[in-house]
Amino acid sequence: MGESFQKLNLTNAYLFAAALQDEEICRNLLEIVLNKEIPRVKAHAEHTLFLDSDFKSVRFDVYASDEDEVSYDVEMQNDDARNLPKRSRYYQGEMDVTSLKPGEDYNQLKPSYIIFICAFDPFGEGRYQYVFEEYCRDAGILLGDETQKIFFNTNGTDTENVTPELLHLFEYLKQSTEEVAVRHQDEKILKIHERVKYLKRDRKLEAGYMTMEEYIHQEAERRAKLMAESMAESMAESMAESMAKSMAESMAESMAASRVAQNILALLEDLGTLPDQTKERIAKEQNEDVLSAWLKIAARADSIEEFQSKM
Repeated sequence: MGESFQKLNLTNAYLFAAALQDEEICRNLLEIVLNKEIPRVKAHAEHTLFLDSDFKSVRFDVYASDEDEVSYDVEMQNDDARNLPKRSRYYQGEMDVTSLKPGEDYNQLKPSYIIFICAFDPFGEGRYQYVFEEYCRDAGILLGDETQKIFFNTNGTDTENVTPELLHLFEYLKQSTEEVAVRHQDEKILKIHERVKYLKRDRKLEAGYMTMEEYIHQEAERRAKLMAESMAESMAESMAESMAKSMAESMAESMAASRVAQNILALLEDLGTLPDQTKERIAKEQNEDVLSAWLKIAARADSIEEFQSKM
């Protein structure tokens, strides 16, 4: 099992998303990492875009937009899957697709930021931040599409163009304690810490985290078992064994999905009466990514209506 909820730092994606769901905290963090004032924002944790069932969906850790309609996607990244450049490209495209209505001109597209906060150096240059904008390689002029992809490395060494406040934030993200929060007497970071302390007192949020951790643990065991069985199957010559194995895999996946659905329904029972249509939708869902997203939403929701609006 993973780390206990009370010992989590803000580099944990679950706690990070819950903290930034508070709009003032989200704005504070954006102002620190972008080093500029941000208007009032609306923030959505675990925001999922399902544009078409035939294509890969996108789930943003935190999706926010401000009063000037500027969009921000903020991702907490602990593991280096070596796919961030292409992933940021896909995220940017998905954000743009949902930004215009039929008949609107392309010039109505608003600025957008894709922000990854990484617990590793994504480009190996020792920098704390890597800011990318589209520009002409030959003439050295900016394209002017008003998009930025920014990758932060919390363990950087090169402090050029890095504010002290950003370094304080990175220190706090890695060690989210009272001692670190008060060390620099930074108002924004102190507010973030107050939010973290509040969340760690939330027993419902803690229960949701433990449920999610249990699911992840069970899923890891299931996948390991399937891998072992798959290796054994590859050595088998009998077609009957192959067919039986395929059926077993299908049953295992269905049972795993059913367990997650039951966990979601159990969390929602405390919020009130769930409409039959929503119950049926949860029970029938087989996509693991969708169920995982719903599980996190259910853990944070304060009402049935809030869960339904975000699912």
